[in-house]
Amino acid sequence: MTSFPDGFLWGAATASYQIEGAVHADGRVPSIWDTFSHTPGMVADGHTGDVACDHYHRYLEDVEIMAWLGLKAYRFSVAWPRLADLGFYDRLVDALLAKGITPVATLYHWDLPQTLQDTGGWTNRETAFRFADYAAAVHRRLGDRVGVWTTLNEPWVSAFVGYGSGRHAPGVTDPAAAFTAAHHLMLGHGLAVQALRAGGAESVSLTLNLTPILGDPEPARLIDGLANRLFLDPVLRGEYPADILAHLERFTKVNLDDLPTIAQPIDVLGVNYYTVNRVVADPSAEGHPEYPGSEGIAWEDPHGEVTEMDWEINPAGLEDLLVRLARDYPGMPLMITENGAAVPDGVSDPGRISYLDAHFRAARSAMDRGADLRGYFVWSLMDNFEWARGYHKRFGLVRVDYDTLERTPRDSARWYREVIARNGLAD
Repeated sequence: MTSFPDGFLWGAATASYQIEGAVHADGRVPSIWDTFSHTPGMVADGHTGDVACDHYHRYLEDVEIMAWLGLKAYRFSVAWPRLADLGFYDRLVDALLAKGITPVATLYHWDLPQTLQDTGGWTNRETAFRFADYAAAVHRRLGDRVGVWTTLNEPWVSAFVGYGSGRHAPGVTDPAAAFTAAHHLMLGHGLAVQALRAGGAESVSLTLNLTPILGDPEPARLIDGLANRLFLDPVLRGEYPADILAHLERFTKVNLDDLPTIAQPIDVLGVNYYTVNRVVADPSAEGHPEYPGSEGIAWEDPHGEVTEMDWEINPAGLEDLLVRLARDYPGMPLMITENGAAVPDGVSDPGRISYLDAHFRAARSAMDRGADLRGYFVWSLMDNFEWARGYHKRFGLVRVDYDTLERTPRDSARWYREVIARNGLAD
């Protein structure tokens, strides 16, 4: 058997806008995703998160499923638009603790209040300070029962997909805005870490979506800088990589005096991993709007098998990524905060089982090579609103019937339950 260390944290993850629904309940205000999803042409087939999985009303049923799975921890996000009434999260946290499940709270999973976007969103420096105020308020409410906190989920997506390509909310297409948003997101992270520490938070983390970049060395280094080092180095080294700072300054200027705040010490780095990117030099290529300044670089099609998202299945990429992080940022504990696959609908999902099995083994191999990996959260507990793709892509261990909202554990859920019970994989 391929075993994991005692105390390894097996979990599953979700995000507020993707599952909660109840968008008008208990004083919730509109988010940028409410606006974006109700704008014609932005989300597949006009889908919205208005109802989603109705987790807001069905959370007790969902916690029962988590307990049946044997989850050691559940990673959820708090909706900033619900700040006026956080009672739902009180109830959710109490239900988790009653089942012996550790609550892991993410403060920002992309659902910025629309009122803040109306004043510039993450391009406005003031938003970083409002985020710290929000972090402090949530911690005051839940900090007596929640010990593990994540500030941001995937700031690269918030910045470059939200403000660069406009493929996600708020739908802005401006490379300067994307770099500015990235910097302010990281400033917000640092300020939130300070606020959480001041409140006595036990463990504070940041979650980054990190992607190995394969291919021609020069283009690969630039894209690695824009996808990975742009966030890793300011947070973990207190500096922008010199090559990426010079590249960034082609588009905008950022306040380098913010770097000591951005580099507040964290207790664990969350890693979201799904696939690799492959790039080649191509003088005729127009570049990619989510990687500003990438003219002359082309993206290769995936190699081999892909998921329903058309993402290359590459477990070796996860192993190499974890080993790289251990080498380049020594001493930083790691947590896989998202990994999973969208596969064809159905209760039988052998593709998801094989995907997870291969990635769990890759993670174990990385640990054998020195990566200090503390846990693994599968994305996702249940099918959900997959952002601009609406309800067409299913990542869930649990199937959701969007007509009836009935939950049905898939074969992968039963398989994962056995993995958790034995703390390892059968050979």
